Amino acid sequence: MEMLCLQDRSSREERCNLKVNQSEFIISAVRPEQYPDDGLPEIALAGRSNVGKSSLINRLINRKNLARTSSTPGKTQQLNYYKINQDLYFVDFPGYGYAKVSKEQRFAWGKMMEKYLLQRDELKLVMQMVDMRHEPSKDDKMMNEWLRHHGLPLVVVATKMDKIPKTRRAKHIKVIKEALGLRSGDLFVPFSSEEGLGKEELWDIITRHARVDKYAPVEEEADHEAGETVQTAGDDNY
Repeated sequence: MEMLCLQDRSSREERCNLKVNQSEFIISAVRPEQYPDDGLPEIALAGRSNVGKSSLINRLINRKNLARTSSTPGKTQQLNYYKINQDLYFVDFPGYGYAKVSKEQRFAWGKMMEKYLLQRDELKLVMQMVDMRHEPSKDDKMMNEWLRHHGLPLVVVATKMDKIPKTRRAKHIKVIKEALGLRSGDLFVPFSSEEGLGKEELWDIITRHARVDKYAPVEEEADHEAGETVQTAGDDNY
């Protein structure tokens, strides 16, 4: 695994980011027999439809269209595998919470996701993504509670930070943390796919988890309240 490790000037701690030289779509899997069998670490991305999972993947790997974004919520109906170098996989989950998907389809997706999350040895980290502009939904809260109940390694990623004015970001972060019951030691990263804010911090978390056992303790980083480099206007509705 080729790493770029730099020392954080403020904390004097070393942060490591994966140097992405190659990335490719591998498979849209609908059953365990289709999952890759090479034993590489897997990083799952879960969140509501249109929360920005595809955009986050593209920003992390510095490509525009590896993970295709869609104007049709709920389009992802499989576990989409993206191979990063020869080091790890991003596994894009079906978006949850979209009303136009039938109850039967939501149930089927839920069972597939549950089986993967509880039985997949290669899973090293779940990135639960929530929209920073809004208070977490009922589905967001249920997913977060379920992941924590089962002791799965978790980081909450608040997307679309660039849509929030800089002066209001702390308020939005507080709302999300309180709604999900996050504590000081829980991993939380505000993120902007448009501006790249939070990218280095998230890569650091990903690479550290990808090198450890699924349930082994990991030295967790203190979360940052928000990026400090870009000020943009945006929707402030909850």
